[in-house]
Amino acid sequence: MKNYENLKNSHPCFGGQKNNKGRIHLPVSPGCNIECKFCDRKINAYEQRPGVTSSIIKPPEALAIIKRSLELCPDITVAGIAGPGDTLATNYAFETFRLIKEEYPEIIKCMSTNGLLLNEKAEEIIRIGIDSLTVTVNAVDKSILAKLCNGIIYHGVRYEGEEGAAILIKNQLAGIKKIAAAGITIKVNTVLVPGINDGHIEEIAKAVSEAGATIYNIIPLIPQYELSDCKSPTCSQIDGARLKAEKYIDVFRHCQRCRADAIGIPGEQDFGDQIYFNRIALKETFSHG
Repeated sequence: MKNYENLKNSHPCFGGQKNNKGRIHLPVSPGCNIECKFCDRKINAYEQRPGVTSSIIKPPEALAIIKRSLELCPDITVAGIAGPGDTLATNYAFETFRLIKEEYPEIIKCMSTNGLLLNEKAEEIIRIGIDSLTVTVNAVDKSILAKLCNGIIYHGVRYEGEEGAAILIKNQLAGIKKIAAAGITIKVNTVLVPGINDGHIEEIAKAVSEAGATIYNIIPLIPQYELSDCKSPTCSQIDGARLKAEKYIDVFRHCQRCRADAIGIPGEQDFGDQIYFNRIALKETFSHG
């Protein structure tokens, strides 16, 4: 597994525009187990944001896609799975990473999760050899998180409001501690929502840093779904939140908010249209659970 300093030289998300490295996102995880009020997962070819893909692929298809992608973009160093659902809600991400480990051992394995099942699946993440893990933590106070998440589906049971929020926060922080103790680099994402969690960023940064996270990424809200009436944070609000977070943790400043099927070098050419030939402009929202 690569440490944070190594990842700065080989992972585009950690090195920014400095290392000119590429990544491929493999959309193998369709289902989710939490109900974020701002999440609107879709199948389409035109929206440039997380939670969007042109299709869902099966784990065995991932190897052929990586092969074609490397032919088009030899600078790809990272294979990531970031949805469009949660990577731990189904077993498809683990199946895909096992295949990648056997066929492309040199490729960095990167995974994103909401963290609901992170604590109980930490050992499997460690065994597979994930190099970097991103966990989305939008609050560490259950009363605030309940304003951003309607509920969770945990072991087949739906928990709403603060009850569900408390379970999610507990599992996220416990899971981060386990993964960090194994030497895996952890990035935490927080969606900044003015009027809800914008005054809470310092507490989140402190909590995730103490749990073992290495770097913190503040993502501005895209007003949609149940929070479509909310406003995106201004540049000054984002900068202010970053300054507060920097008291506790290194802050990430160059997120491109990539699609779940992005391929290529962030901020430059995307090869997704040439790889996912079945990209379609169908508007469809995944159900949670």
